[in-house]
Amino acid sequence: MPSGENTMSSVLELPNAIPELTQDEFRFFQELVLNESGIHLGAKNRAMLIARLWKRLRALDLTSFSSYYRLVKKDPAEMVHMLDCICTNETHFFREPSAFTCLRERVFPEWITAADAGRRPRTIRAWSAACSTGEEPYSLAMTLLTHFPEEAGWKIEVLGTDLSTKVLARASTGIWTAEKIATIPVEYQRRFLLKGFGPDIGKYKAADELRRGVRFQRLNLNQENYEIFGPFDLIFCRNVIIYFQWETKLRVINQLGSHLAPHGYLFLGHAESVHGVSEKLESVAPKVFRSADGKTNSTYCILQRRKAVRRTLQTTTVSNEEST
Repeated sequence: MPSGENTMSSVLELPNAIPELTQDEFRFFQELVLNESGIHLGAKNRAMLIARLWKRLRALDLTSFSSYYRLVKKDPAEMVHMLDCICTNETHFFREPSAFTCLRERVFPEWITAADAGRRPRTIRAWSAACSTGEEPYSLAMTLLTHFPEEAGWKIEVLGTDLSTKVLARASTGIWTAEKIATIPVEYQRRFLLKGFGPDIGKYKAADELRRGVRFQRLNLNQENYEIFGPFDLIFCRNVIIYFQWETKLRVINQLGSHLAPHGYLFLGHAESVHGVSEKLESVAPKVFRSADGKTNSTYCILQRRKAVRRTLQTTTVSNEEST
């Protein structure tokens, strides 16, 4: 043996290869995810499923998707971990700003007039369903606190719910990077956010006023009964029901409607509609907002319970007649 040659042979450790997800295994997970969350995984989601579940297999030192499936079936805690992996969490502050414009220009004046006339209490309860990392409920809270101040006798309560415990944990911290808060109006940043210093430089934290108005809770929209206390004056459930099949969509919309106050509003996302889905709700202001160049900015759907819609239309008719 040549002088100086290492007698110990080095072994290059390669990461375990990703196991194959058979067609039967994919079908098992499709059915499991659908039954547990209402989310339908199509063939185009197969690669996503493999990539996300493979992380759990490695963490648990499992060698096949079948073994992981058996574990999930018998372990409720791992079921939650799996659903955390499956969920797609895309959100940012004041997403689809036309919805917030509608709140300021249509909904808020109606609530203020009703409160001044003694027709409604000065408490506003809002629910952000499938809130992900919390940017939406915090956006709602900032908007509501600005237009309904505590010194005028208003009380604001905002609930954020999501299927994923992982994103709710992040939401509860109320801490964001400078990049994340870029879409928050400057006046809201000054009032509701605290700037980090020292080791927290470049980070922003929700001020106490904002934190007090928002709370978070895990909730599965696919479950039979929602363990929350309604009714709510405002429900945001945007860009969620597009992932549900027809039967699940029908059940979820009806559940949301049952938690809506008689004169409350339900906002859906730009790609969603409940046409022909629910008998309890009626569209009151579907709108398309256009930018200055004429291109569509966003579309959304606003709904109310049907009896409330009829009363609103009657009030509007009387007001128009009096003005003429």
